[in-house]
Amino acid sequence: MTKFKIQLLLLTQLPIAWIAGLKLFSYSEEACSISVKLGFLNKNPFQSMFWAVQGMAAELSTGLLCIDIIKKSKHNVSMLVVEQKGQFFKKAKGKIIFSCSQGKDIKSIIQKAIDTKESQTITLTSSGIDETGDAVSTFEFVWSFKLKG
Repeated sequence: MTKFKIQLLLLTQLPIAWIAGLKLFSYSEEACSISVKLGFLNKNPFQSMFWAVQGMAAELSTGLLCIDIIKKSKHNVSMLVVEQKGQFFKKAKGKIIFSCSQGKDIKSIIQKAIDTKESQTITLTSSGIDETGDAVSTFEFVWSFKLKG
C-alpha cells in the first residue's frame, strides 16, 4: 500500500483520524508506524494528548497491516477488534509515534483463517514513543479474522 493510498484511506474511510492529525510515518509489509502531534483538536484539559487519540493511532498501526495483507491475499476476509487494552506511562506531549512490527504474524494468522475457514485471533501490540524516546503508552488489540462466504 502506498503512502498516498493510506492517506486517502484516512481521509475517505476514517476522517476522524485525519482530523485528529494521524499521519503515516512509515510502512512496510512487516511494520507500520503512525505519528500524531499534540494539537488543539486532540488535547485533553491536562494539556496532553487525549487517550482515545493515542488508541486510534495505535489501532491504525495494527489495522493497516491487516488490511494490506488481506487485500494481497485476494480473499474476502472479515476483520474485527474483539478486545483492547491500554497502558499509560507518562503524559503524551509533542509528536508520538505508534508502531506495530508483527506483519509476519498477521500474514500467518490470516492464511490460517483462509485455510481452515475458521475464525482466528491474534493479539497485536502498538507502542507509542515520544520525541525523547520514552514510551508514553502501549496498546494491545485482539483482532479476529474469518473467511467470508
